[in-house]
Amino acid sequence: MPRGPSINGLSIGQLQSLLQSRLGQVQKFERQRNKLARKLDQLDRRIEQLGGGRGTARRGRPPGRGRAQNAMNLTAAIEQVLKGSSKPMRVGDIADAVEKNGYRSTSANFRGIVNQSLIKDKRFGKAGRGLYQLKK
Repeated sequence: MPRGPSINGLSIGQLQSLLQSRLGQVQKFERQRNKLARKLDQLDRRIEQLGGGRGTARRGRPPGRGRAQNAMNLTAAIEQVLKGSSKPMRVGDIADAVEKNGYRSTSANFRGIVNQSLIKDKRFGKAGRGLYQLKK
């Protein structure tokens, strides 16, 4: 944005005039912004009526692709599955059991996330290659 004139050497009257001019510009831009916000709200309502998600177009995300909400975190869900098992389980079987118990994920590689959680959390121990169990 270009700079205005230098304020050095201006009289108080000239400074007041410059200030009033800038305040007028600010008010003009605020009116334009409010008008555009009303138009965006109208578009959001129309998108929602057509089955799209509210406000998703502005954030650049496709509708319906938010983060899944779960009652418990992933490690707690894994722990619950392993508590119910009498023997060590494979990573794929653990991932399937966690999802069967109601854990939702939008990840394309959920098995990999389960594997990382098993490796990082101290509650889980390796019982063999690809086999995990609760530590005693």
